[in-house]
Amino acid sequence: MNIPQTSFPRVVIIGGGFAGLAAARGLEKQELQVVLLDKHNYHTFQPLLYQVATGGLEPDSIAFPLRKRFNDVANFYFRLAEVSKINPAKNIIETNIGNLEYDELIIATGSTTNFFGNKNVEKYAMEMKSIPQALNIRSLVLENFEEALLTSSFEERKALMNFVIVGGGPTGVELAGALAEMKKGILPKDYPDLDIRQMQINLIQSSGCLLKGMSAKASEKAEDFLINLGVNVWKNLRVLDYDGKIVTTKGADHFKAATVIWAAGVKGETINGLNADCIVERAERIKVNAFSKVENYTNIYAIGDVACMASEKKPFGHPMMAQPALQQGTLVAKNIIAKLQNKNETPFVYNDKGSMATIGRNKAVVDLEKWKFQGIFAWFVWMFVHLFSLIGFRNKAIVFLNWVYNYIRFDRETRLIIRPYKKKASI
Repeated sequence: MNIPQTSFPRVVIIGGGFAGLAAARGLEKQELQVVLLDKHNYHTFQPLLYQVATGGLEPDSIAFPLRKRFNDVANFYFRLAEVSKINPAKNIIETNIGNLEYDELIIATGSTTNFFGNKNVEKYAMEMKSIPQALNIRSLVLENFEEALLTSSFEERKALMNFVIVGGGPTGVELAGALAEMKKGILPKDYPDLDIRQMQINLIQSSGCLLKGMSAKASEKAEDFLINLGVNVWKNLRVLDYDGKIVTTKGADHFKAATVIWAAGVKGETINGLNADCIVERAERIKVNAFSKVENYTNIYAIGDVACMASEKKPFGHPMMAQPALQQGTLVAKNIIAKLQNKNETPFVYNDKGSMATIGRNKAVVDLEKWKFQGIFAWFVWMFVHLFSLIGFRNKAIVFLNWVYNYIRFDRETRLIIRPYKKKASI
């Protein structure tokens, strides 16, 4: 990897997401050699991926170059690499560009889509965990309407204009709302020779409420917002299969759809090499103690979505969201510094700053510890929090200007098929 040898302890961070970036920030300006590895050379602001997928934002407005963030930091190195294995006995990680020794290792690989073992759904459904995947969705949505213009079959046109989103969490709710706004104000102008009223947006949730984990009021209001936008909300309905043409459910309702977007669950993106008893099987998260140390290891940490810090209050660990990841990344950096200085480490205590989701124009729900509200004020709060959380002045400016333009003109300028998406042939 051409990482120079040094007398400083080497801290290797795997993953440049919220957790990994927070850890790297906390370790800068220390007498350490910090090496950050990621398979992309940019940080992705994942909460706004759905706006890239629906043409509301340019993809580079929610991405920030990892190298640029640490340009002026001494003893910091970034390498574009995929880590395949950890060798704890030798304190070595194995990657596609070579091996690297470490003194302290931080695993911040984040999460990936959980299809719960359903191979057909994994093969034919769309996922949205990265910018390339969001661009695939954008292309497929627009290509479906182009195909719908050309077909003479009513059934085929209906399937092309039928969208199924599986999962009623924040991702599914926000994506459904964005598609509904496209149907209302944009697609009729772009496709005047199509009856856009035939477009159906189906949001399927296996449990009895949307936005599980938020308040009952937020769940009810989000559902009301979606129904008013024309989204078909299906609750207590579990998807069993999707063969590329038909969505099969546990109930009597089946859906003929050319596009299925899977937002029903995530799992940790673990790395080979750790003891099997360190992994929580169903969620594939790494068990850690209160100091974010992986069980049975003294110099390996796991933070963010990939980490499961179980407790009496949270037996399944903290929610797989940005806030726990940021807070864990910040604290693990402080603990590594304390450890190297022979000082006491601090256990992690999660400061829940609340949850929020936007359903569309002037429509959002916000749950804070002592205050819960919905509607236009919640929408402004959602925008401010997300805008403030973006990295880089340029990204903040571009996103803000896009939002202002989209609000005034009720338009989404980036509805472009830059790279056509070739869908897998159905069985």
